[in-house]
Amino acid sequence: MNVGFIGAGKVGFSLGKLFMVNNINVTGYKSKNEESAAEAAKFTKTKSFATIEAIVKKSDIIFITVPDGEILSVWNHIKNLPVKNKIICHCSGCLSSSVFDGIKELGAYGYSIHPFFPVRDKWHSYKELSEATFTIEGASFCMEEMKALMQKVTKNVQEITDENKELYHAAGVFSSNLAVALWNISKELLESCGFSEDLAEKTIGPLFLNNTENLCKHGSTNSLTGPVERADSETVKKHMESIPKEFLDIYCLLSKELIKIAEVKNPDNYYTELNELLSLNREN
Repeated sequence: MNVGFIGAGKVGFSLGKLFMVNNINVTGYKSKNEESAAEAAKFTKTKSFATIEAIVKKSDIIFITVPDGEILSVWNHIKNLPVKNKIICHCSGCLSSSVFDGIKELGAYGYSIHPFFPVRDKWHSYKELSEATFTIEGASFCMEEMKALMQKVTKNVQEITDENKELYHAAGVFSSNLAVALWNISKELLESCGFSEDLAEKTIGPLFLNNTENLCKHGSTNSLTGPVERADSETVKKHMESIPKEFLDIYCLLSKELIKIAEVKNPDNYYTELNELLSLNREN
């Protein structure tokens, strides 16, 4: 199977290289920026194409690796071409394969294939993508074939449904983007204690990294420490009295989530008082 890429940004670069190093044949790239397509082709030792028609003709599988807002317009171009028996994919985390309207009537098959991974660097991210989980959603007809293709580049492949795409993407935001927000809140609280921004970030870093490493190695239950895990209502109450109001709801909501984990880790501990304390703030 020959794989072509429409779009030569970070995701297109990274997936194309990942495919090539795992002996999946890549035909090359088409991009509205010809220099980007040429650069990606050079990086993957493939070809750059002048037109969408040309790359579609030469490819059995087409990955549309453009920003989410441009996927539909690319599809609207492709669907006017001979695409019978071709597989059309995009890499959006939130959009499903339903964006390929009318694809079934054309005799083609649509998929959303998304890496649960922050692709930050078009030159190096492919080296880490083999550890990422790739989700696949789309037509049942070629699903096993697409799973087998992705299993050549990673052991972690998960099929999901159209209905779960938004929830799946929200899960990624919680573990990635919202973690950045929590970092920033921690930094602001330290700055309120007199820390410089630089020292605040240096202070948070080792704790953040150690906690993340423990989570990855041991899971949430075995990694949980702190006052909630100890059912230390007095300490939590002091936190609630000192935390700025703008962050208090976040603290209480996340602490209540920690209680669920703590109850699994310490089934003999008594968390009712702590739960009531955190719930009282929500009621107020």
